[in-house]
Amino acid sequence: MFHGSMVALVTPMREDGSIDDDSLAGLIEFHISHGTDALVAVGTTGESATLDEKEHCALIRRVVELVDGRLPVIAGTGANATTEAISLTRCAMQAGADACLLVTPYYNKPTQEGLYLHHRAVAEAVPIPQILYNVPGRTAVDMLPETVERLSHIANIIGLKEATGDLGRLEQILDRCGGRLDLYSGDDATAREFMLRGGKGVISVTANVAPRAMREMCAAALAGDRTRAEALDAPLQALHRDLFVEANPIPVKWALYEMGLIPPGIRLPLTPLSSQYHETLRAALRQAGVLD
Repeated sequence: MFHGSMVALVTPMREDGSIDDDSLAGLIEFHISHGTDALVAVGTTGESATLDEKEHCALIRRVVELVDGRLPVIAGTGANATTEAISLTRCAMQAGADACLLVTPYYNKPTQEGLYLHHRAVAEAVPIPQILYNVPGRTAVDMLPETVERLSHIANIIGLKEATGDLGRLEQILDRCGGRLDLYSGDDATAREFMLRGGKGVISVTANVAPRAMREMCAAALAGDRTRAEALDAPLQALHRDLFVEANPIPVKWALYEMGLIPPGIRLPLTPLSSQYHETLRAALRQAGVLD
Protein backbone atom coordinates (compact mmCIF):
# COMPACT_ATOMS: atom_id res chain seq x y z
CA MET A 1 0.00 0.00 0.00
CA PHE A 2 2.90 2.36 0.73
CA HIS A 3 6.34 2.58 -0.83
CA GLY A 4 9.43 4.70 -1.37
CA SER A 5 10.62 7.62 0.75
CA MET A 6 8.32 8.06 3.73
CA VAL A 7 9.46 10.88 5.99
CA ALA A 8 9.44 10.41 9.76
CA LEU A 9 8.17 13.95 10.19
CA VAL A 10 9.42 16.17 13.02
CA THR A 11 6.95 18.12 15.14
CA PRO A 12 7.89 21.81 14.86
CA MET A 13 7.96 23.55 18.22
CA ARG A 14 8.59 27.05 19.45
CA GLU A 15 11.25 27.68 22.08
CA ASP A 16 8.64 27.30 24.84
CA GLY A 17 7.79 23.80 23.55
CA SER A 18 4.41 24.68 22.05
CA ILE A 19 3.60 23.21 18.63
CA ASP A 20 4.09 25.65 15.73
CA ASP A 21 1.20 25.14 13.33
CA ASP A 22 2.54 27.53 10.70
CA SER A 23 5.85 25.66 10.49
CA LEU A 24 4.01 22.35 10.37
CA ALA A 25 2.02 23.57 7.37
CA GLY A 26 5.20 24.80 5.73
CA LEU A 27 6.97 21.47 6.26
CA ILE A 28 4.10 19.56 4.71
CA GLU A 29 4.17 21.79 1.62
CA PHE A 30 7.95 21.34 1.48
CA HIS A 31 7.54 17.58 1.35
CA ILE A 32 4.73 17.60 -1.17
CA SER A 33 6.68 19.89 -3.48
CA HIS A 34 9.81 17.72 -3.20
CA GLY A 35 8.07 14.44 -3.99
CA THR A 36 8.02 12.65 -0.63
CA ASP A 37 5.96 9.47 -1.01
CA ALA A 38 4.23 9.50 2.41
CA LEU A 39 4.26 11.33 5.73
CA VAL A 40 4.67 9.51 9.03
CA ALA A 41 3.38 11.83 11.74
CA VAL A 42 3.93 11.66 15.49
CA GLY A 43 6.43 8.84 15.51
CA THR A 44 9.74 8.78 17.36
CA THR A 45 11.08 11.64 15.25
CA GLY A 46 7.86 13.54 15.93
CA GLU A 47 8.52 13.40 19.69
CA SER A 48 5.50 11.25 20.41
CA ALA A 49 6.89 10.39 23.84
CA THR A 50 6.54 13.99 25.05
CA LEU A 51 3.07 14.69 23.63
CA ASP A 52 0.06 13.96 25.78
CA GLU A 53 -2.82 11.97 24.26
CA LYS A 54 -4.89 15.06 23.48
CA GLU A 55 -1.97 16.74 21.67
CA HIS A 56 -1.13 13.49 19.89
CA CYS A 57 -4.63 13.10 18.46
CA ALA A 58 -4.92 16.78 17.59
CA LEU A 59 -1.61 16.68 15.71
CA ILE A 60 -2.69 13.67 13.65
CA ARG A 61 -5.93 15.43 12.74
CA ARG A 62 -4.06 18.58 11.76
CA VAL A 63 -1.57 16.72 9.55
CA VAL A 64 -4.41 14.91 7.76
CA GLU A 65 -6.21 18.23 7.29
CA LEU A 66 -3.12 19.99 5.92
CA VAL A 67 -2.21 17.15 3.57
CA ASP A 68 -5.78 17.11 2.24
CA GLY A 69 -5.42 13.81 0.41
CA ARG A 70 -2.32 14.79 -1.57
CA LEU A 71 -0.21 11.94 -0.22
CA PRO A 72 -0.66 9.14 2.33
CA VAL A 73 -0.51 9.91 6.05
CA ILE A 74 0.69 7.21 8.42
CA ALA A 75 0.12 8.04 12.09
CA GLY A 76 2.41 6.88 14.85
CA THR A 77 0.11 5.38 17.49
CA GLY A 78 2.30 2.98 19.45
CA ALA A 79 2.40 2.97 23.24
CA ASN A 80 3.70 0.75 26.02
CA ALA A 81 0.14 0.28 27.32
CA THR A 82 -2.13 -1.70 25.02
CA THR A 83 -5.20 0.32 25.98
CA GLU A 84 -3.41 3.57 25.11
CA ALA A 85 -2.24 2.17 21.76
CA ILE A 86 -5.84 1.19 20.96
CA SER A 87 -7.09 4.65 21.91
CA LEU A 88 -4.47 6.45 19.79
CA THR A 89 -5.04 4.11 16.85
CA ARG A 90 -8.79 4.66 17.00
CA CYS A 91 -8.20 8.40 17.12
CA ALA A 92 -5.99 8.20 14.01
CA MET A 93 -8.60 6.21 12.11
CA GLN A 94 -11.28 8.74 13.03
CA ALA A 95 -8.98 11.57 11.93
CA GLY A 96 -8.67 10.05 8.46
CA ALA A 97 -5.12 8.66 8.57
CA ASP A 98 -4.37 6.05 5.90
CA ALA A 99 -2.55 3.70 8.27
CA CYS A 100 -0.94 3.53 11.69
CA LEU A 101 2.63 2.75 12.75
CA LEU A 102 2.86 0.94 16.08
CA VAL A 103 6.19 0.68 17.84
CA THR A 104 6.70 -2.35 20.05
CA PRO A 105 5.78 -1.57 23.67
CA TYR A 106 8.82 0.03 25.25
CA TYR A 107 10.37 0.01 28.74
CA ASN A 108 8.24 -2.80 30.19
CA LYS A 109 10.05 -5.44 28.07
CA PRO A 110 7.23 -7.83 27.11
CA THR A 111 7.84 -11.41 26.03
CA GLN A 112 7.35 -12.45 22.41
CA GLU A 113 3.91 -13.74 23.39
CA GLY A 114 3.16 -10.37 24.95
CA LEU A 115 4.20 -8.61 21.74
CA TYR A 116 1.96 -10.88 19.70
CA LEU A 117 -1.04 -10.41 21.97
CA HIS A 118 -0.51 -6.63 22.17
CA HIS A 119 -0.44 -6.11 18.40
CA ARG A 120 -3.26 -8.59 17.84
CA ALA A 121 -5.41 -6.73 20.36
CA VAL A 122 -4.84 -3.37 18.62
CA ALA A 123 -5.51 -4.86 15.19
CA GLU A 124 -8.71 -6.53 16.34
CA ALA A 125 -9.94 -3.39 18.11
CA VAL A 126 -9.30 -0.93 15.25
CA PRO A 127 -9.64 -2.02 11.59
CA ILE A 128 -7.27 0.59 10.10
CA PRO A 129 -4.20 -0.81 8.25
CA GLN A 130 -1.30 -1.19 10.70
CA ILE A 131 2.47 -1.30 10.32
CA LEU A 132 4.55 -2.95 13.03
CA TYR A 133 7.68 -1.08 14.16
CA ASN A 134 10.70 -2.88 15.59
CA VAL A 135 13.46 -0.66 17.01
CA PRO A 136 15.13 -2.54 19.87
CA GLY A 137 17.82 0.12 20.32
CA ARG A 138 15.13 2.43 21.72
CA THR A 139 12.53 0.07 23.17
CA ALA A 140 14.65 -2.59 24.91
CA VAL A 141 12.62 -5.34 23.21
CA ASP A 142 13.25 -7.06 19.88
CA MET A 143 10.31 -8.44 17.88
CA LEU A 144 11.73 -11.65 16.44
CA PRO A 145 10.97 -12.94 12.92
CA GLU A 146 8.81 -15.76 14.23
CA THR A 147 6.59 -13.24 16.03
CA VAL A 148 6.37 -11.11 12.91
CA GLU A 149 5.32 -14.22 11.00
CA ARG A 150 2.49 -14.91 13.45
CA LEU A 151 1.27 -11.33 13.19
CA SER A 152 1.48 -11.35 9.39
CA HIS A 153 -1.60 -13.58 9.26
CA ILE A 154 -3.77 -10.79 10.75
CA ALA A 155 -5.48 -9.10 7.81
CA ASN A 156 -5.02 -5.44 8.73
CA ILE A 157 -1.38 -5.82 9.78
CA ILE A 158 0.14 -4.91 6.42
CA GLY A 159 3.78 -4.06 7.03
CA LEU A 160 6.82 -3.88 9.26
CA LYS A 161 9.29 -1.07 9.85
CA GLU A 162 12.48 -2.93 10.72
CA ALA A 163 15.02 -0.57 12.30
CA THR A 164 17.73 -2.96 13.44
CA GLY A 165 19.88 -2.24 10.36
CA ASP A 166 20.41 -6.01 10.09
CA LEU A 167 19.94 -7.01 6.45
CA GLY A 168 19.99 -10.66 7.43
CA ARG A 169 16.84 -9.99 9.43
CA LEU A 170 15.18 -8.67 6.27
CA GLU A 171 15.91 -11.93 4.46
CA GLN A 172 14.54 -14.01 7.34
CA ILE A 173 11.28 -12.07 7.43
CA LEU A 174 10.88 -12.17 3.65
CA ASP A 175 11.31 -15.94 3.78
CA ARG A 176 8.78 -16.31 6.58
CA CYS A 177 6.13 -13.83 5.48
CA GLY A 178 6.24 -14.06 1.71
CA GLY A 179 3.90 -11.50 0.18
CA ARG A 180 1.81 -10.96 3.31
CA LEU A 181 3.77 -7.97 4.64
CA ASP A 182 5.52 -5.00 3.04
CA LEU A 183 8.86 -4.40 4.72
CA TYR A 184 10.26 -0.92 5.31
CA SER A 185 13.68 0.08 6.53
CA GLY A 186 13.92 2.19 9.65
CA ASP A 187 17.66 2.71 9.21
CA ASP A 188 18.74 5.29 6.64
CA ALA A 189 22.32 4.01 6.42
CA THR A 190 21.21 0.58 5.14
CA ALA A 191 17.95 1.61 3.45
CA ARG A 192 19.30 1.52 -0.10
CA GLU A 193 20.46 -2.08 0.24
CA PHE A 194 17.28 -2.98 2.11
CA MET A 195 15.20 -1.92 -0.89
CA LEU A 196 17.52 -3.53 -3.42
CA ARG A 197 17.00 -6.81 -1.52
CA GLY A 198 13.22 -6.66 -1.53
CA GLY A 199 12.10 -3.95 0.90
CA LYS A 200 9.37 -1.56 -0.23
CA GLY A 201 10.75 1.70 1.16
CA VAL A 202 12.21 3.55 4.12
CA ILE A 203 10.66 5.53 6.95
CA SER A 204 13.40 8.09 6.96
CA VAL A 205 14.96 10.73 9.20
CA THR A 206 17.23 11.94 6.38
CA ALA A 207 14.17 12.66 4.22
CA ASN A 208 13.27 15.51 6.59
CA VAL A 209 16.15 17.58 5.20
CA ALA A 210 16.82 15.98 1.79
CA PRO A 211 13.39 14.84 0.60
CA ARG A 212 13.96 15.02 -3.15
CA ALA A 213 17.27 13.16 -3.01
CA MET A 214 15.80 10.44 -0.81
CA ARG A 215 12.78 10.07 -3.07
CA GLU A 216 14.99 9.70 -6.16
CA MET A 217 17.30 7.23 -4.42
CA CYS A 218 14.37 5.13 -3.27
CA ALA A 219 12.83 5.11 -6.74
CA ALA A 220 16.09 3.86 -8.22
CA ALA A 221 16.49 1.18 -5.57
CA LEU A 222 12.91 -0.01 -5.96
CA ALA A 223 13.46 -0.22 -9.72
CA GLY A 224 16.49 -2.43 -9.09
CA ASP A 225 18.93 0.12 -10.51
CA ARG A 226 21.85 -0.43 -8.15
CA THR A 227 24.28 1.87 -9.95
CA ARG A 228 21.94 4.86 -9.89
CA ALA A 229 20.77 4.17 -6.33
CA GLU A 230 24.37 4.05 -5.10
CA ALA A 231 25.24 7.27 -6.93
CA LEU A 232 22.23 9.08 -5.47
CA ASP A 233 22.87 7.74 -1.97
CA ALA A 234 26.56 8.65 -1.84
CA PRO A 235 26.07 12.38 -1.04
CA LEU A 236 23.60 11.42 1.70
CA GLN A 237 25.92 9.11 3.63
CA ALA A 238 27.17 11.80 5.99
CA LEU A 239 23.57 12.77 6.82
CA HIS A 240 22.62 9.15 7.44
CA ARG A 241 25.45 9.05 10.01
CA ASP A 242 25.51 12.55 11.49
CA LEU A 243 21.77 12.94 12.03
CA PHE A 244 22.38 10.50 14.89
CA VAL A 245 25.35 12.18 16.63
CA GLU A 246 22.87 12.72 19.47
CA ALA A 247 19.52 11.08 20.09
CA ASN A 248 17.00 11.49 17.27
CA PRO A 249 15.32 13.98 16.73
CA ILE A 250 17.84 16.37 18.32
CA PRO A 251 20.13 16.64 15.25
CA VAL A 252 17.40 16.68 12.59
CA LYS A 253 15.47 19.42 14.37
CA TRP A 254 18.63 21.51 14.57
CA ALA A 255 19.29 20.86 10.85
CA LEU A 256 15.79 21.99 9.89
CA TYR A 257 16.22 25.10 12.03
CA GLU A 258 19.55 25.78 10.30
CA MET A 259 17.73 25.46 6.95
CA GLY A 260 15.16 28.03 8.11
CA LEU A 261 12.23 25.60 8.07
CA ILE A 262 11.30 25.37 11.76
CA PRO A 263 11.90 27.20 15.05
CA PRO A 264 14.53 25.78 17.45
CA GLY A 265 12.08 24.27 19.96
CA ILE A 266 12.39 20.78 21.40
CA ARG A 267 10.82 19.33 24.55
CA LEU A 268 12.60 18.15 27.65
CA PRO A 269 14.11 15.76 28.42
CA LEU A 270 15.56 16.29 24.93
CA THR A 271 17.80 19.34 24.58
CA PRO A 272 19.10 21.34 21.60
CA LEU A 273 22.06 19.94 19.66
CA SER A 274 25.39 20.41 21.44
CA SER A 275 27.48 23.15 19.84
CA GLN A 276 30.37 20.73 19.28
CA TYR A 277 28.30 19.03 16.55
CA HIS A 278 27.08 22.12 14.70
CA GLU A 279 29.85 22.23 12.11
CA THR A 280 29.75 18.45 11.65
CA LEU A 281 26.10 18.62 10.74
CA ARG A 282 26.53 21.72 8.56
CA ALA A 283 29.17 19.85 6.56
CA ALA A 284 26.79 16.89 6.08
CA LEU A 285 24.02 19.24 4.91
CA ARG A 286 26.38 20.89 2.44
CA GLN A 287 27.55 17.52 1.12
CA ALA A 288 23.91 16.58 0.50
CA GLY A 289 23.39 19.86 -1.37
CA VAL A 290 20.67 21.21 0.92
CA LEU A 291 22.68 24.00 2.58
CA ASP A 292 24.89 26.62 0.90
